[in-house]
Amino acid sequence: MEQVQYNLLYRWFIGLAMEDAVWVPTVFTKNRERLLEHDAVIELFNHVLQSADGHGWLSGEHFSVDGTLIQAWASHKSFVRKDGSDGDQGGGSFKGHSRSNETHQSSTDADARLYRKGGAASELRFMGHTLSDNRHGLIASAVVTRADGYAEREAAKVMIDDARQALSDAQTAITLGADKGYDAQEFIEACLAMNVTPHVAQNTSGRRSAVPDEIAQSEGYAVSQQKRKLIEQGFGWAKTVGRIRQVMVRGLERVDQMFVLTMAAYNLTRMRTLGQIRLQGQ
Repeated sequence: MEQVQYNLLYRWFIGLAMEDAVWVPTVFTKNRERLLEHDAVIELFNHVLQSADGHGWLSGEHFSVDGTLIQAWASHKSFVRKDGSDGDQGGGSFKGHSRSNETHQSSTDADARLYRKGGAASELRFMGHTLSDNRHGLIASAVVTRADGYAEREAAKVMIDDARQALSDAQTAITLGADKGYDAQEFIEACLAMNVTPHVAQNTSGRRSAVPDEIAQSEGYAVSQQKRKLIEQGFGWAKTVGRIRQVMVRGLERVDQMFVLTMAAYNLTRMRTLGQIRLQGQ
C-alpha cells in the first residue's frame, strides 16, 4: 500500500500519465531522500489543499484537532540502556525491570518513544496530529512528533497558529474543536491569545474546566463538538487503507513524510467523493 500511494501521488505531482510504466519499489527508496530534501510531499499536500479550497470545500475558519498513536518500526528488544550497560542481554523482557525514555532508547529507531495511552500496552511509538477543516472534514494540516504527554497540545498550537497566519484578515473569527484531553489552562489561554475560540470539550471529572462557560454554552460550540468527530474518519482511513498504524520507515522525518503523504491521499479520496456528490446534486 505504501508503494501504491507513492506511485499514484508522485505521478500526479510530477505530471506522469497514468498509463506509463509503474516504477519499481527501489525507485521510491532511492528518491525518498530527495523528497525529504526538497519538501516535495509538503508541496504536494499544499497543492491538494489549494485544489480543495478552489472548489469551496474548506471553511478556512472552523477547525478540529486530534492526535493518534503510530507504532514505530522497532521492537521491545531494541529498547536498551543509553549507556550500554544492558550488555549482551539487550531489551525485550520488561518484567521485573524499570525502563523509561530517560534511561533507555531504541537502537533501531532513536526517535521512537515508549508510550501508552488509555488501556493500551506500552509500545515504541510516534504521535501523528491533524488539523481538520469542519466544513467537510478535509485535513488542513498534518505533522508527526515524538510521543509524550504534551505533544498533542503543543502540535495543536502550532497548526492552528499556521491556519491563523494563512488568513488574509487577522480579525477573522476562528474556532478550534477538540476532545477533553485538550482542556488544560495553558492551552485554552494560548488559543485565546491567538484570537482562536477554543471549542474544547469540557473536562469536569473532579475538576473545573478551563473552557469558559460562555463559550461552552454557545451555539457554535455545539456545532464544533459534532463536527470534530469527522477527524476520526481521517485517522481510520489512514490506519486501515493507508496502513499507517505501524510505519515501515524509521526516524521522525521519514515517519512525518509518510504521515503527511497518507493524509494527502485521504484528502484526494474525500475530494473525489465530494465531487461525485456535487455532480449528483446538479
